[in-house]
Amino acid sequence: MAQAASTKNHEYQDRLAKLKQLSELGVNPYPAKVKRDHQIAAVLSEFKDLDKSGSSFNIAGRLRSKREHGNLTFADLEDASGKIQLILSKKDLGDSYKQFLKFIDLGDFISVRGKTFLTNKGQESAAVLGWTLLTKALRPIPDSWYGLKDEDERLRKRYLDLLLNPELRDLFYKKAKFWEVTRAFFKKRDFFEVETPTIELSTGGAEANPFKTHHDDFDLEVYMRISVGELWQKRLMAAGFEKTFEIGRIYRNEGSSPDHLQEFTNCEFYWAYADYEAGMRLTQELFQTIAQEVFGTTKFKTKEFEYDLAGQWPRLDYREEVLRQTGIDVLKADEQEMIKTLEKLKVKYEGSNRERLMDTLWKYCRRTIAGPVFLINHPKLVSPLSKAKPDNPELTERFQVIIAGSELANGFSELNDPRDQRARFELQQKLIDSGDNEAMMPDWEFVEMLEYGIPPTCGLGFGERLFSFLADKPMRETTLFPLMKPKKEEGKKDLPK
Repeated sequence: MAQAASTKNHEYQDRLAKLKQLSELGVNPYPAKVKRDHQIAAVLSEFKDLDKSGSSFNIAGRLRSKREHGNLTFADLEDASGKIQLILSKKDLGDSYKQFLKFIDLGDFISVRGKTFLTNKGQESAAVLGWTLLTKALRPIPDSWYGLKDEDERLRKRYLDLLLNPELRDLFYKKAKFWEVTRAFFKKRDFFEVETPTIELSTGGAEANPFKTHHDDFDLEVYMRISVGELWQKRLMAAGFEKTFEIGRIYRNEGSSPDHLQEFTNCEFYWAYADYEAGMRLTQELFQTIAQEVFGTTKFKTKEFEYDLAGQWPRLDYREEVLRQTGIDVLKADEQEMIKTLEKLKVKYEGSNRERLMDTLWKYCRRTIAGPVFLINHPKLVSPLSKAKPDNPELTERFQVIIAGSELANGFSELNDPRDQRARFELQQKLIDSGDNEAMMPDWEFVEMLEYGIPPTCGLGFGERLFSFLADKPMRETTLFPLMKPKKEEGKKDLPK
């Protein structure tokens, strides 16, 4: 390890020396202006036409390899579109050739004026007519095969991880398409895209522990949102909008796992004059569209599950499934029975209130379900914003999409009875007062809004966790820059001065 650090420091000092020499020669190693009229992919796609016309072209990128063969040097230049082989001739370039060998290292950015050249082996290349240094890299890029094997180092130096791993870069292009397809799906159906506050006085719309901060101007404690504007989008239903959606960041001050992060992107839609039945139909169509347009298939596989999003998804009853797997009737069992069952199943649980125990029992059952299925008939206690079923007021018109043992979407016929909503918020407040950090924070101004009236409405939330499941990757892998703990101070001693 010490020898590797010493080698890196030597390379760093060597590149610093080259930087100084370039400055003494009057060369700006970090110019702003770049002459570039082609991306590398364009040169390769137009190669025959460029070759036929004899036209030169200007390309730019990062130098990824360099190989000397007598009076010729072969190098690979890479930009975002692709990679091309450069051929530099001592005879054609003269002093410029010597400077290239002396001052240019792997990782440097250069621009090249070149012409097409087809090697004896048929490789489409660029014969270099001239070159310019654009950026002098002071640190060598790790070897693409041996470097950055440590996961912490990969995520901490994500820029190098992305540079060395084209498949990882492709994953993020695919993730961007995931949201493009989602946005186009809603716009095609006349949903109006909105932006709602990310800083709130109370965190409605979900059950999660929020991040707290201070608003200096108002001298108020405020919260980062835990849902994509659920209570705000419902206000828009009262304002006369009938179809809205938002794609945005949310924040939850909770533990990390392969399926959970503290900051991520979600989408929520609200649809007036529609109930949860219509919501299930739209959600199934949305997920199937995403699967086909982003991944080119409806069939997916993980280590534990295989599932197919095509066709009509079956429905699963919350109460019946928990009873089948655990023997507990969540509508009748008391807290002690639930605790005894969880302990028998060796399931960790937090808190002893009925809502949290019921939710923990369900999560134990959920892990065995491949899906896709719609989970329905949730108890009212675990659904504080969902409308009760007319035939059984203990249950709600709520649905969740279950895929690969996880909940990947949550929707319901929105509760629009202000009296019922007030009573449920009062119950949530009691849970908060008893120490439940994940209970939903009441929003009394929202209750006042309901008293003015909103139409029957269906809403749904889902997010980038769906993408990570379909890609079969942990969420940290599908996040460009996941939050990392600071490195220990002693690590600084290895950094060159």
